[in-house]
Amino acid sequence: MKRLHTSGLLVTAAAGLGALLIVVPLLGREPEPGASDRAVVRVDQVGYVRGETKKAFVMGSEAALTGARFKVVDTKGKTVATGKLGASTGKWNGKYQSVRTADLSKVNTPGTYRVEVTGTATGHSPAFKVAGARDLMTPLVRDNVRFLQAQRDGADVLPDVLGRKPSHLADREATVYAQPRYNKDGTELLDEQLAETGDQVDVSGGWFDAGDFLKFTHTTSYSVAELLLAQRELPDVEELSAEADHGLDWLDKMWDQDNRTLYAQVGIGAGNEGVRTDHDVWRLPEADDKLDVSPGDPDYTIKHRPVFRAAAPGEAISPNLAGRTAAVFALAAQRAAEEDPEAARAWLGKAAAVYAQADTEPGKLVTAFPGAFYPEDSWQDDMEFGATELALAAQLLEDDREGDWTEEAAGWAKAYLDSDVQGTLGVADVSALAHADLAEILGESDAQEVGAEDLHADLRRQLEDGVSRASDDPFRAGAVYDDFDAVPHTFGLVATARLYGEATGDTRYAAFAAQQRGWALGANAWGTSFMIGAGEVYPHCPEHQVANLKGSLDGKGSILRGAVVNGPNEASKLEELNGFSDMKKCSAAPPSGAWSEFDGQGARYVDHVGAWQTVEPALDFTTTALLAFALTSR
Repeated sequence: MKRLHTSGLLVTAAAGLGALLIVVPLLGREPEPGASDRAVVRVDQVGYVRGETKKAFVMGSEAALTGARFKVVDTKGKTVATGKLGASTGKWNGKYQSVRTADLSKVNTPGTYRVEVTGTATGHSPAFKVAGARDLMTPLVRDNVRFLQAQRDGADVLPDVLGRKPSHLADREATVYAQPRYNKDGTELLDEQLAETGDQVDVSGGWFDAGDFLKFTHTTSYSVAELLLAQRELPDVEELSAEADHGLDWLDKMWDQDNRTLYAQVGIGAGNEGVRTDHDVWRLPEADDKLDVSPGDPDYTIKHRPVFRAAAPGEAISPNLAGRTAAVFALAAQRAAEEDPEAARAWLGKAAAVYAQADTEPGKLVTAFPGAFYPEDSWQDDMEFGATELALAAQLLEDDREGDWTEEAAGWAKAYLDSDVQGTLGVADVSALAHADLAEILGESDAQEVGAEDLHADLRRQLEDGVSRASDDPFRAGAVYDDFDAVPHTFGLVATARLYGEATGDTRYAAFAAQQRGWALGANAWGTSFMIGAGEVYPHCPEHQVANLKGSLDGKGSILRGAVVNGPNEASKLEELNGFSDMKKCSAAPPSGAWSEFDGQGARYVDHVGAWQTVEPALDFTTTALLAFALTSR
């Protein structure tokens, strides 16, 4: 038995995995490879926005592609555009020694199309649409919300989503425990038993974090913030508003205003022989409520899930958690300011309280237990985010603390810019979200430690990092896709480019944003969208317990629609896959050949229920994509 680490799921791998797998061919199967003139065409399978730069990629042998051309045909087979393939963007792997682009930018009439390669090579793409931004992006946002609905915990589940049933009702009276101690790499609980504090709390509801059933303030606050920001762009999408409220209600439970306590986690994912955990079993979540267990039983903490505090009551809170939680409550205040000022002031009071309790001289940051689930180094960005949204809420409510919070936000922005832990948008770095709103507050003023142009410059820094990587990649990927979180980081770049464009009017990154969105939705070496249900080819076998046990295994019908997965990862990380006796075996093949045919540049992709490294979905993955789609919808 071996423990495996993932951003959202730490499970037990059993020997003998791989026998009797259900192998599901994906849609649109092409002729088997082998012909020397065969070309593989990769497009954004969701589609392209009218007026934006549109690129497809074609890969094959150098000889076959040298004289190749392409045409774009509609659903009736009519040719609407033709052209010659562009110059080689590089070699992908030993089989596909040349990658070339097809510029589809002239196709702007709304409709559904395919790309066909002609001349010295043959091949065709999956279908894609051309449409207006709102028409193309809003359905994706609704699908992302559908995934969040599937992740609901507690009594308020939606039965029409994967047949969900109420789950973890014992969370209504959950026991609070002292923070657990782990070994250095976070794989083993050092405490023989967890230590009760004597307190109980209602932490029911919320969302499961990933393919498991744990709930984290760290990831949920990040995701709720993105939903509330997306609402600014799509205020009329009712299900988006409802899901933001669902997450917000749970975060409200995780902050005890009276006792000045922030709870960080519900459930435990790494234990020992005496403490069985969420990651030791494969089951439906409602099964936990049926367990007949007593204190001292190894499975007691599966039914009666422990709650861990970020800090003892009244003590300083890890600033990353305090800052992002404050930002969410302040965003809620902004949303309510016009229609319900009383509720808005209540949210502002909670935001101010948790923000004021931040430990601004932290040692080790608290994200999850163990921290290896979600490692994080930066925290000034979270404090900037919290202070910025507090200032905006105070402005709307005519609260005289607006100036103080603006000054503090600028100070935290300066601290972030001076730090050595600068990143790009993702669950571990929210600076892009903070910068965009703070720059709007500061405007042309030079009265603070940083100005709007300093913040805009850092947004450019984040984007230029991606642009630089993309320039060396055959598929122009801006993320490091032979590492964890390649797809959500890609969507983070899309969102950042859109935020930057809105803030400055500078459109220099518009084509880059479209290219990155396309990569995540099919214009990549594997020719798969990394969002379930998006396009013709997408993951069929996510490492997700409810989807595996209740959903369809052939990618049709009842699927985990809207979930965003990690995507390709470093090849060596996929040497061993997960397996449980109760896991329904599932492995999906690409339309042609095997996924391994398209592996390259040190990266590998597998659509297999045990491949948490590539096809486990997560809250933060999906809401980052949702925000990117919402920002693109404008």
